[in-house]
Amino acid sequence: MAVSVSGQLVTFSPPPGAVALVGDFTDWRKQEPLPVLAGQPITLSLPRGAWVEYAWLDAAGVAFADPDNAQKSLNPWWPYPRAAVVGEYARHPLWLAPEATRKGTAQRLTWEGTVFPGTRRAIVYTPHGYTAGTPIPVYYVQDGVAFYRTGKLGEVMDRAVEAGLAAGAALVFVEPGDRNEEYYLNDRYLDFLTQEVFPRVEGELVTVQARGLWGASLGGLISLYLGGQHPELFSRVVSHSGAFIARPGAKDPAGVIDTTGAGEWLLEELRQTPPTHLKTSLDTGVLEWLTGPNRRMAGLFADLALPHQYREYPSGHNWVTWREALPEAFLYMQG
Repeated sequence: MAVSVSGQLVTFSPPPGAVALVGDFTDWRKQEPLPVLAGQPITLSLPRGAWVEYAWLDAAGVAFADPDNAQKSLNPWWPYPRAAVVGEYARHPLWLAPEATRKGTAQRLTWEGTVFPGTRRAIVYTPHGYTAGTPIPVYYVQDGVAFYRTGKLGEVMDRAVEAGLAAGAALVFVEPGDRNEEYYLNDRYLDFLTQEVFPRVEGELVTVQARGLWGASLGGLISLYLGGQHPELFSRVVSHSGAFIARPGAKDPAGVIDTTGAGEWLLEELRQTPPTHLKTSLDTGVLEWLTGPNRRMAGLFADLALPHQYREYPSGHNWVTWREALPEAFLYMQG
């Protein structure tokens, strides 16, 4: 048996060739892998109801999927994660309800970028029956294709609106070029939005009642960073597992942006200049390296009595966590 669960104890049995175990519990490669000793299983204590993703490492340090576990996950980055469930991972009622019969309309945009090079793409999703000229909240969603296809945020809106739980909004799914460059506290990303995206969406396709920013991980970082700085443009922010370990210009020894040791610069910036204009939804998984920074950000918002909600999910830095978080985030913003 690949994985066995007894209460909160999860035992991982190594397949042939496995020398170490990585997963949400090691923040994948951010902490040391758990070594396999003399071929013996590895037992961990994990939260009840948790959805846990993992993989084995071979002697060369290459990750591979557990051949004895067919349970895959919503992981668009790597082919090897497999999942274990500690009991039952709770699903939101909106996901368990029947699919909406009245669906929104998607319009696709493509253009050549000027602020950042390359072909740029966005999908503008408006609720069923929307007519141009009617004021409506507009959310600019980072990592747009992932939120549209994997997260199914448009489907969340359709279900919530049809159930009478929320009002509709325009969702602008904006696809990045180099997300590390664009999302890591980069003020040029605002230029990209205001010079290239807003003019193609606003007035032409939708009439803006209020603007919001929405994103996960680095997308959550840039959303809260720009949303907090610009009350003249944004009044709402949704961040899932925001990468709040960040500082302008910070890179690790390999020259890659630093999301593990750069400190919580944005937290201190918002402490000095509270974003009193924002309504904010924050959430995170409890099996990821960003749990603490997100808790501290939510704590700051609570201390300052800013309009916000904060929720945690028993899973990691992945699309299982974020897709489960989408309904409550949308209901908080539009309910």
